[in-house]
Amino acid sequence: MRKPVSVTIKNPEEITILATGGTIDKFYSVAGTMDIGEPAAKDLLDRVITDIRFDIRPLIGKDSLDMTDEDRAELTEALNAVTNDQVLITHGTDTMPETARYLVEHADLGDKVVVLTGAMQPAVMARSDAGFNLGAAIAALNLLEPGVYISMSGRIFPAESVRKDRSRGIFEG
Repeated sequence: MRKPVSVTIKNPEEITILATGGTIDKFYSVAGTMDIGEPAAKDLLDRVITDIRFDIRPLIGKDSLDMTDEDRAELTEALNAVTNDQVLITHGTDTMPETARYLVEHADLGDKVVVLTGAMQPAVMARSDAGFNLGAAIAALNLLEPGVYISMSGRIFPAESVRKDRSRGIFEG
């Protein structure tokens, strides 16, 4: 049974997006390799009509399997420097739960709502879940109490209890 999450509706004027790389930002290069490109969030958000401003900050630019605690410390520092209270982090899915828990332990969250999201398929692919996940994460930022969460595949999980089931390609918590 899922634990209910308290809901308070917020309507932020600006959301900061810290883009760390991962599948969401991957593309096929001319050489045929999968590389990390510019933050996919920019292109995805350019397609929608909203009065929310998005401050998109490219940060680490790696596959999450290559993410280290030094990278997580860099992310924590960037998160601590953000002045608004709604922060979305795009991240690779393989180590997203580890990064979320690292942020719970090391970040100075204050009143911040932090939601990590990503994609199982690169945003540039026609059948990508990137836009769906990004939209769900933005909606979650407007509803959740301060803390760190993961939003994937239409579900929201507290950082402390989430895990990725790699065999099924879903998150559980």
